[in-house]
Amino acid sequence: MMETARALFPTAYFPSIALTAAMLQSGTIVIEQQESFPKQTHRNRTVILTANGPMTLSVPVVRCNGSHTRTADIDISYAEHWNLIHWRAMEAAYNSSPFFLYYRDGIEHILMQKYDRLIELNEALLKYVFTKLKAPCTISYTNNYVKPNGDARDYRDRFSYKHPERLPYSPRYEQVFSDRMPFNSNVGILDLLFNLGPESKEYLSKITI
Repeated sequence: MMETARALFPTAYFPSIALTAAMLQSGTIVIEQQESFPKQTHRNRTVILTANGPMTLSVPVVRCNGSHTRTADIDISYAEHWNLIHWRAMEAAYNSSPFFLYYRDGIEHILMQKYDRLIELNEALLKYVFTKLKAPCTISYTNNYVKPNGDARDYRDRFSYKHPERLPYSPRYEQVFSDRMPFNSNVGILDLLFNLGPESKEYLSKITI
């Protein structure tokens, strides 16, 4: 049963730093699962920072009802070993980060399991992240589609990777390739977690959403 929404979120694959900050600061997370699944969003993609710059990692999905498929019904395709590809990219990007060794086993374990539904994978990853942040959160899902009404606490389509100019200000922190490229806050939560570790929670709490 859906709780009274303090804030409404999309399901997200390793959500962005800004989206994770909004989740952390909200505490109660209500995830929209009744929408028609939109393409190219947080829902099935994340961004990591590599030696060559930002890299988008997308989970391949199956829409059983085409463009009208509900997010709740989105299946994950394992026709290719995308999870292994994602993990190898993460490992190459963050192997030298300060806290990679602390989190690698847990993340690899979740990624190597086969989840039928995208929301199941995303929830497992989100719970892992929040456990490591030592930030209690309550996750529930919508029973009916909630129409947009301009509510400032509707985060379903905010903080898009495509529009970094709309992101809230995020203080600079040391990233793996800071010696060769400018600071980039328009990335997934993995970048923050691997670089700041236990300090990530305090960092997220200071972002003004």
